Amino acid sequence: MAMNVITQEDKYAAGIFFNAALPLLKVIAESEPKYGEKFKGKSFVFQVSAITGENGEKTATHFVVEDGVWNVFVNKVHDNPDLEFIFPNLRKFVIFFSGKGMPLPKIKGISKLGIFVPILLTLLRMAGLLQAKNPPQKDFDKELLVKLYFYLLSVGISQLNKMGHPEVKAFTEPSPDRAYAYAVIGYPELQAWLRIKAGNSKAGRGEYPRCKPFLTMKFDNTVHALDILMSKGDMIEYMKEGYLIIEGAPEFGGTLGALMMLVGYYAQGQYLK
Repeated sequence: MAMNVITQEDKYAAGIFFNAALPLLKVIAESEPKYGEKFKGKSFVFQVSAITGENGEKTATHFVVEDGVWNVFVNKVHDNPDLEFIFPNLRKFVIFFSGKGMPLPKIKGISKLGIFVPILLTLLRMAGLLQAKNPPQKDFDKELLVKLYFYLLSVGISQLNKMGHPEVKAFTEPSPDRAYAYAVIGYPELQAWLRIKAGNSKAGRGEYPRCKPFLTMKFDNTVHALDILMSKGDMIEYMKEGYLIIEGAPEFGGTLGALMMLVGYYAQGQYLK
């Protein structure tokens, strides 16, 4: 398909990257001192955008870093960022961030090496984790990758719902007020949740604050969590072995699993030919 032909699937994938994947850059900076320390004492605006209109209209997510502290503004355009990666269209943006190719963006502010180099290194770290074919070896990296996946999946499902994806809408529209959660036993920091009600959705990090979730997908350790999250293990077999516990409403585990795979389908650019 021609690069300048933007499909609905491109839009779904771009929505996941702008709203669910790019914000994980902040998680990397906050979780790893090796990267976070590079931003200490620095204040700037970094933006990733894609041209979506004939008159230069953009879709973007930007980060405001103030003395090393990160704030994320998803799906919002900043008029004058200090550093910006500008893609000519949504498809090239998706190809780049899904790892399916290297259509390089135009870079505004590349001469500001004190900003550009740390941002580039942090982006490469995020991409290296999310695009990996096999789980990492280090325990810290396993924990970080599980955290990234939990956040990506919960927000990704919610984003597809907000964009009207028919498969997700079929799940959310008839639903009463219910929360679905992810967790790893013994790791309170590795939790995320998704709340749905009558077609609406909201995702969050950490333990669900209101009540016990309708369903919690709970893993016994990070290794088995990554097996499922990276599609290297069978969910039914892992449930039989006790590696994965579906608390609350196990009959909905398959549906939640299918929605997780749908997010992966777009985040990995599987639809691209």
